[in-house]
Amino acid sequence: MNALGFCVIAQSVGGGSSLPFVGMMAVMLGVFYVLLILPQQRRQKKWQTMLDSLKAGDRVVTSGGLKGTIFALKDDSVTLRVPPDNLKLEVSRASIVSVTTPDEPSK
Repeated sequence: MNALGFCVIAQSVGGGSSLPFVGMMAVMLGVFYVLLILPQQRRQKKWQTMLDSLKAGDRVVTSGGLKGTIFALKDDSVTLRVPPDNLKLEVSRASIVSVTTPDEPSK
């Protein structure tokens, strides 16, 4: 086989349409968005709503594991009363992970 025949074969094998590749990439990006980005946005929105609805008397848990009752609220911080000695600690609002006070009292 001569060098000319090899070049003709290499050109015919490598020349293809990139349309299937672009389509597959679009599908992969769509799956990535639905499985990873959307759930994270929903969690972030739910967490932000929880932070906006904080009020004095709510029992909360911080990201450091500190459990306490909200004593006072400021713009970007919260004063917690922590048992057993009723210490008052000021923590960032962003450090609050969950509210343990039920929204409606159970009967």
